[in-house]
Amino acid sequence: MSEAEARTPAAPREKTERLFFLDINDGRILSSAIDGTDLKLIIQRPGRSPDGILVDSENGWLYWTEMGTDYNAHDGSIERINLDGSNHVTLIPPGSTLVTPKQIQIDHDNGTLYWCDREGMRVMRANIDGSDIETLVQNGDSPQDSADIERWCVGIALDLPLGQIYWTQKGPPDAGLGRILRASIDIPEDETATRRSDIETLLDKLPEPIDLELDLATRTIYWTDRGNLPRGNTVNRASMDDIAATSEVVLEGLDEGIGLSLDLPNNRMFFSDIGGNLYSASLDGSGERELLHHAGSFTGIVYAVV
Repeated sequence: MSEAEARTPAAPREKTERLFFLDINDGRILSSAIDGTDLKLIIQRPGRSPDGILVDSENGWLYWTEMGTDYNAHDGSIERINLDGSNHVTLIPPGSTLVTPKQIQIDHDNGTLYWCDREGMRVMRANIDGSDIETLVQNGDSPQDSADIERWCVGIALDLPLGQIYWTQKGPPDAGLGRILRASIDIPEDETATRRSDIETLLDKLPEPIDLELDLATRTIYWTDRGNLPRGNTVNRASMDDIAATSEVVLEGLDEGIGLSLDLPNNRMFFSDIGGNLYSASLDGSGERELLHHAGSFTGIVYAVV
């Protein structure tokens, strides 16, 4: 190589659109092109139950939650891996504090992860290295409390400009007791995670709401619901400022819908279901396309440019 060539910076690597999603039956993290082709296995951990997933494209990291193998053993965990499958790190190990962590989100500016712990009946956060674990909402603290499915927290979304968190409490299967709630991202002064005066129930009587995503530019909230029709097995949306009055079903016919990810610049979303189906559609539900059919048992999904 000549001296001139040595001084020439390498050309930047071209960015690629990818989907990353989880197969709970086989403990797999998978990636594909946005049309469902070029399917790749990133990691497989038989016997584990991956559920929530996010991608930090800037650092080349993928985070995910695992619900563990025994819900009574508090053996859930939060994991991280490079996008190429190398450098697997357990940030919060099994047996430490988590029961069944579910959807996970990130505050990049403050280096903070947020997630819901279903049977733990909690909304939680920690630093991206797993340190400084904090409970923000606590709906109970005993096995008897955890038996009450109305207390279970599942999906989570962040409105960082307004300092608010949104989450779902799914309720018993098809009982019409699911809810979407909102609170400040920080516990009010002189209050605790178990006693908060700022928690709002924005929408109730849902079949089984699961994952959440926000479009902050248009103040729109999207969610999946794995319960029965007419409002379940659907993708839904509403105005964040008046959810009850504006709630609408934009897609139906899912096989227990779980994962949801928005690609806002391109006006589209990607979503998955327990039946092992992967889909794309416009944000209004039009142009629905099945990308994978009965290819596993899918939970969380995320769209990323990497």
